Amino acid sequence: MNWQSVREAYPNQWLIIEAINAYTNPDHLRVIDQLRVVEQCSDGTSAFQRYRVLHTEYPEREFYFVRTSRKVLKIREVQWLGVRGIHAAYPER
Repeated sequence: MNWQSVREAYPNQWLIIEAINAYTNPDHLRVIDQLRVVEQCSDGTSAFQRYRVLHTEYPEREFYFVRTSRKVLKIREVQWLGVRGIHAAYPER
């Protein structure tokens, strides 16, 4: 699925998504060409908690928690210095 299809299928909901086909562009934004919906969540807090569980269980997979009210899915990749490693990504506000 693409982001527009997900927004139409799950309007105004919190979701856990997995990037199936993605890359980082020169502006350090993750471009997700293909994704799948992993889970629907009741609110942002439960989405974040479920994301943390999934990320811990499957660290090699690319999960995000998102709200489908966003017209454009903008996820900025950030380099971290410290315990988590050198790369992380988060949705832009």
